[in-house]
Amino acid sequence: MNISFLLELLPLVNRIFLLILLFSTMEVALTIEEAFGQVIRELRKAKSFSQEKLSDVSTLNRTFISHLERGRKQPSLITIFQLAKALSISAAAITSMVEEKIGKK
Repeated sequence: MNISFLLELLPLVNRIFLLILLFSTMEVALTIEEAFGQVIRELRKAKSFSQEKLSDVSTLNRTFISHLERGRKQPSLITIFQLAKALSISAAAITSMVEEKIGKK
């Protein structure tokens, strides 16, 4: 193997490593949907509910819950209240937790 070729690549590898390091330590702002999804996932797991169980208790579709947790869908006000009831928490507490996650409180 040609060592000079590897030595030529070293500055590029160092720059790539530096970029990876910088991006891995940067705080990335969450969207409201992502923050909501994280809160719902955390609350669901704290109650030891599967998505299927939360679906049954809240009468929401399991796939929809999955989309919410991944920040792919926005919940309606009715959905927030259904989830709150299913998770035995107030809708206000959920929205407060979301505000904390997005740093607006």
